[in-house]
Amino acid sequence: MGEVVMVRSGIYHDSVALMRVSRALTELPGTEVAIVAMATELNLALARDLRFDLPAAGPADLLVAIRGHDVEAAARELDRQLVALSSSRPQAAADQPPLTTRSAARRPADVVLVSVPGEHAFAEALDAVHAGLPVMVFSDGVSVEREVLLKRLAEERDVLVMGPDCGTAVIAGAGLGFANVLRPGPVGLVAASGTGAQQVTSLLDLAGTGVSHVLGVGGRDLSAEVGGLSTVRALRMLDDDPATELIVLVSKPPAPEVARAVREVVESLRTPVVSALLGERDLTEATEEVLRALGRSVPEWPAWPGWSGKAVTGTVRGVYSGGTLCAEARLIVGRGEFVDYGDDAYTLGRAHPMIDPALRLEALAKAAPGDVVLMDVVLGHAADPDPAASFAHAIARCPATVVVALVGTEGDPQDLHRQAAALREAGASVFTSNAHAARHARDLT
Repeated sequence: MGEVVMVRSGIYHDSVALMRVSRALTELPGTEVAIVAMATELNLALARDLRFDLPAAGPADLLVAIRGHDVEAAARELDRQLVALSSSRPQAAADQPPLTTRSAARRPADVVLVSVPGEHAFAEALDAVHAGLPVMVFSDGVSVEREVLLKRLAEERDVLVMGPDCGTAVIAGAGLGFANVLRPGPVGLVAASGTGAQQVTSLLDLAGTGVSHVLGVGGRDLSAEVGGLSTVRALRMLDDDPATELIVLVSKPPAPEVARAVREVVESLRTPVVSALLGERDLTEATEEVLRALGRSVPEWPAWPGWSGKAVTGTVRGVYSGGTLCAEARLIVGRGEFVDYGDDAYTLGRAHPMIDPALRLEALAKAAPGDVVLMDVVLGHAADPDPAASFAHAIARCPATVVVALVGTEGDPQDLHRQAAALREAGASVFTSNAHAARHARDLT
């Protein structure tokens, strides 16, 4: 067993790109572990926990730590991967992207997307609002006090703040963050949930119905502290949009006083609104109400039930990447243990589980015989380019029975039907409705 540990100065790549390099090295025969990451305190601590002896390094340095039986092959692959990353960067000065939000705002723009570490996100979003531009804050880790300050300033500047921790938005067909390929249509969404919005819009797309816009507002917007500031603005924006015939409001249960205030706003709108609030109904039921309100038929949602042949004697273990999908499944099943690996506690310093499957692969490996593992697999842009390739082997080896909620559309780059076939062949039962998957898991136990 050999090791390679090095620090390279003057090289920077974003965390998602480096995560993919790490995964490529880890998948090489003979590699036990590979870390390729910026040398932040968190990444240095992770490498020390894996018993690597590290030289001095700082967050502006690239850390490489590899252990395995053929570290020379891994080092050669590392060089190839880094060359490929560098060659994909703009070469001409004219192609150099702006380095700050303030400089970007001086260019023609309709919306600003902020995706930086949480401690820096507020300042960048503030620059966007001061420039009079709507902003989507993909970053998490922003305090609720700063969120309120940002959204109150946005009210004064008459712009929309989507987020913080806004994972999904679609503006006139352009997806931002985690976004499925959706046909255009008459339904607009205001969503305090990224995966909740993806579930509703994916089901609508499977039913042949498209969307006008998806305005994410961040998971805390309907809390008592934030008071629905962005939700109210987004509702009114969609009400003024001639392409939107019906609005869907998607969220986990809001604070009661905020729900009352939002309800008063809804009653003042010209455009009808369908509520998809967890606790009132599940997301599939809400989607079906939308279709009926539009005078469209409700299809049988695609599903590929499997038979694992494994005895079920235990409980349901939820292994989720989407917080709202996890909460919905927990409500439906009513028992068991559920973990949202997309929560801030699990994403600090690492890629979201819709990109990096490592923590959920570990959970599958640790599942107990007799249990039912209920999990989501979310397709679309920015997500894992082939999640079935990541999960199929782990599902086949998992001692528990596996049920998958596959959230996606037939237009997504991962190919919905190919993903479903691979997951079912591995032994999972697959449903495009998370609610149906949860009920199937519940009925098994």
